[in-house]
Amino acid sequence: MCGVFTHLVEQLGVKDVQFEELLSLEVEDLRALSPLYGIIFLFKFPVDDPSVYQDAKAEHPPDGQYDSTATDNGLFFAHQSIQNACGTQAVLSVLLNKDQDPTDPAAAAAPHTTIPSEDANSSIDIGPTLRSFAQFTSSFPPSLRGDALSNSSPIRRAHNAFARSNPFVDEVARDPDASQSEDVYHFVAYVPVNGVLYELDGLREHPISHGPVDGPGGPQDFPAAVVPILQKRIARYPAGEIHFNLLALTKDLRVRAREVGDTMALVREEEKRRNWAWENELRAWGGWVGFTGTVLRETATQNIRGGGDAYDKWVEEARGRTKTRVQTKGRLKD
Repeated sequence: MCGVFTHLVEQLGVKDVQFEELLSLEVEDLRALSPLYGIIFLFKFPVDDPSVYQDAKAEHPPDGQYDSTATDNGLFFAHQSIQNACGTQAVLSVLLNKDQDPTDPAAAAAPHTTIPSEDANSSIDIGPTLRSFAQFTSSFPPSLRGDALSNSSPIRRAHNAFARSNPFVDEVARDPDASQSEDVYHFVAYVPVNGVLYELDGLREHPISHGPVDGPGGPQDFPAAVVPILQKRIARYPAGEIHFNLLALTKDLRVRAREVGDTMALVREEEKRRNWAWENELRAWGGWVGFTGTVLRETATQNIRGGGDAYDKWVEEARGRTKTRVQTKGRLKD
């Protein structure tokens, strides 16, 4: 999942970031990832529980308070209208609230165009594609922003590149032919904006405020502020429930390794990227089945194009090799 999302944002032109899976909710572990831009919470969506849909439309959320004025103060928030793309939307909910334009001459004085009071390390160069989208939709209400997301060609192309891996299942539009036991998941973003910790869920009417981003580390201690919120949410699940995951958006760990001269860390991160690239390539082919099918189809096509009896010869050669292997295996057993 981390490799999918990291490649997704890179395809959109975002610079020097990556996703890391959180294996614990210890504040110090999150601080070790600093700068920590935001967290994506992935959880199993109980599609058969009608109370879940009623909760999404309730006057008050289970935790925190709705903030209907947040978008007026620069927060990017969009209602979910992209089918099968709640993961993409959660990722963009973090990125579009963390933009730092490197070409802005005012960047030195105000390093973050949306959150000028925050440290420069809390900002991301999201690139011209997403920056243009953010500027275009800056005056839109959440519902129209959701529609704009669904009609953005660059975002749709980046998302569709991983459609076969199915990491963005739409929890409100299940395939009627799908098995009733099939698990469906939803993604929610947690991000500090304007000194406030927000929960951004496209199925809800408004952003949810969880209060000031404050903790022992100071007024911008996002890890200390978000950990108890996440722990409280996880505690609402039945005992033994494991169908959730946490992904942190942080600075590219290769960049950080180079900055501090940590050669071993750089080697580990480069190896991780190579593994991600391989996994993403398999997803693009539809997994091993799709990959194998494509190889066989292309091989057959090339032999057919050879003309004459090329295809028949290829089949006979394959049969001969198979027969030889079977005979060899039989002799070995004897």
